[in-house]
Amino acid sequence: MSTGTTDPSGTPDASWSPARPWRGIMVATALPLRADRTVDYDAYADHVRFLIDGGCAGVVPNGSLGEYQTLTPEERAQVVRVAVEAAGDGARVMPGVAAYGSAESRRWAEHAAEAGCGSVLLLPPNAYRADADAVRAHYAEVAAAGLPVVAYNNPVDTKVDLVPALLAELHAAGHIVAVKEFSGDVRRAYELAELAPDLDLLVGADDVLLELAVAGAVGWIAGYPNAFPASCAELYRAATAGDLERALPLYKSLHSLLRWDSRTEFVQAVKLSMDLAGRHGGPTRPPRLPLSGAAGQAVRAATEKAVADGHR
Repeated sequence: MSTGTTDPSGTPDASWSPARPWRGIMVATALPLRADRTVDYDAYADHVRFLIDGGCAGVVPNGSLGEYQTLTPEERAQVVRVAVEAAGDGARVMPGVAAYGSAESRRWAEHAAEAGCGSVLLLPPNAYRADADAVRAHYAEVAAAGLPVVAYNNPVDTKVDLVPALLAELHAAGHIVAVKEFSGDVRRAYELAELAPDLDLLVGADDVLLELAVAGAVGWIAGYPNAFPASCAELYRAATAGDLERALPLYKSLHSLLRWDSRTEFVQAVKLSMDLAGRHGGPTRPPRLPLSGAAGQAVRAATEKAVADGHR
């Protein structure tokens, strides 16, 4: 019996709303590349439509999964424009606006506003290990662009930890509306709820989805829906509804893939899974290299099993 069923309504994530467009399943989109590693904008537009048709609320272009660090400014801007047009509603698009300087991040946030996006996703300063004062100034600068800002806490890669007390300060100052929590420490959900009850908690790592959903998360900035949007949408809805009888079997069935979202090779893993699931992921840009050896075999085996189990 298949564990991967399509949302029977056939409509995008019902937890999303124009008033809070960062809620629901916002897919951190992989960016389809051709064999020569140029951006395939037509394939990307098709992919955005596929995700929303599969039950996801919207997309997050130009995140790490979208290889934003390797894009030219012209490519990065065009990716946002394509996402907005394909989504049919700019509010469903939350571009990543990370950059080495606060001024550049603000320019990308202004570009997102001009394109009609509903919100932006912002890492803390990532060129050095910033202190709390620098973090506060950084979020204030980008918030001044006028779009709602979702903070992205990724202390593994940035070496800057947006701890609950600092997030509460940023929210009280009006500089952030939500946080993508990627630390992996699910205990923080409860401290955040105590310190900043109106700050929206978004699942930031696929392999703690169920734990953070139970703790009150109202959204998921997700990786593996790139390959299996309908199954991941079903899992998210069951988890956030507290329907563990339905959610737990799905979670166990998908977890061997979901955990790759938290590993160094996450971009290659998601793209390989997309290719195997019949979606065009394509190559990655250097310095990322194709998966090989045990890692490639593990992702391939887990993806083939998910397909055989009926996930889609």
